[in-house]
Amino acid sequence: MSLPVRFVDHSVITLALSLSQIWYNGALPNGDRGRRKSRFALYKRPKANGVKPSTVHVISTPQASKAISCKGQHSISYTLSRNQTVVVEYTHDKDTDMFQVGRSTESPIDFVVTDTISGSQNNDEAQITQSTISRFACRIVCDRNEPYTARIFAAGFDSSKNIFLGEKAAKWKNPDGHMDGLTTNGVLVMHPRGGFTEESQPGVWREISVCGDVYTLRETRSAQQRGKLVETETNVLQDGSLIDLCGATLLWRTADGLFHTPTQKHIEALRQEINAARPQCPVGLNTLAFPSINRKEVVEEKQPWAYLSCGHVHGYHNWGHRSDTEANERECPMCRTVGPYVPLWLGCEAGFYVDAGPPTHAFTPCGHVCSEKSAKYWSQIPLPHGTHAFHAACPFCATQLLGEQNCIKLIFQGPVD
Repeated sequence: MSLPVRFVDHSVITLALSLSQIWYNGALPNGDRGRRKSRFALYKRPKANGVKPSTVHVISTPQASKAISCKGQHSISYTLSRNQTVVVEYTHDKDTDMFQVGRSTESPIDFVVTDTISGSQNNDEAQITQSTISRFACRIVCDRNEPYTARIFAAGFDSSKNIFLGEKAAKWKNPDGHMDGLTTNGVLVMHPRGGFTEESQPGVWREISVCGDVYTLRETRSAQQRGKLVETETNVLQDGSLIDLCGATLLWRTADGLFHTPTQKHIEALRQEINAARPQCPVGLNTLAFPSINRKEVVEEKQPWAYLSCGHVHGYHNWGHRSDTEANERECPMCRTVGPYVPLWLGCEAGFYVDAGPPTHAFTPCGHVCSEKSAKYWSQIPLPHGTHAFHAACPFCATQLLGEQNCIKLIFQGPVD
């Protein structure tokens, strides 16, 4: 997330971190409500609520396991068989704050995430039949003192303060004796190389365990066999880290990173600057204008459209169809290139920008517009799709990117007078 954090006093911003659900252009399709929203600010809590491992119990009966779980303390239960369960009790940690993310709307979840519908502007258009996001997907533990390090762990504590890993869950005992495991569809993390800047490069996707260790990916998302331990990497989140929950992908931004990120006001100023230049349709010669950010889902009469194979920007017209079967394939009247012809939408979520450059490039085939370096960065990021695939996608709408470069430089024509 970016916008709420950017408007707080600078003395407070050092304590604020943020989490954004990518693929939403500034808000959820039906609006942000309560804990269900597209971006979430993490502030230092008035009172620490973090927990850390303490006592370990090896239990031989379900009754004894239930008795420990009902003590009111946080605990993680690892069911090894019908006759053996390892229960790890957690005690209060005065030095950390814990924030939980998941699909559940129960009170332990701070940030309620929703399944992303690729390319859809409205959840009513395509309902998710069965979610792949865990109800209690992950937890983020932040140090209350500088440098406010944030660490991510798979699985979250439920309303009974418990995490249960059943017989079928991937789990094991480490050489040092402590138990660990993975959730059904896993929690994947990718740290960009070079931070979240103009020079950033994609990192490698890894899986995070319940205890926060880092592993290579499983053969399939829910395979029983874990990947290999990556001892040289940690679960510490960095500016620009991506967190995938198998159905929703989150972008982590640090306070320092947000301080150097464009704001919504900056994006609005860029929109007004483009419109003030009075770009014209090279055929109809009518003036084009990007619609207000508040009307980003309504196609307006002056809205710019573009041929995404060449980048020429026009107003809307109804000619150039090459066939009845490919309704969206048009021939550009300027250069005769054939390709998608779509309305252009300004990318409004400032936290997704790696720089403050002007919006000159559009993602293909959705038509979302942002700065050149932001477009090229997201165009090369392989984002998890489903339970086993990866592909580049528009961060503003989740549409899978196509074309040679996944984005195109826009060619505007200025006024002729």
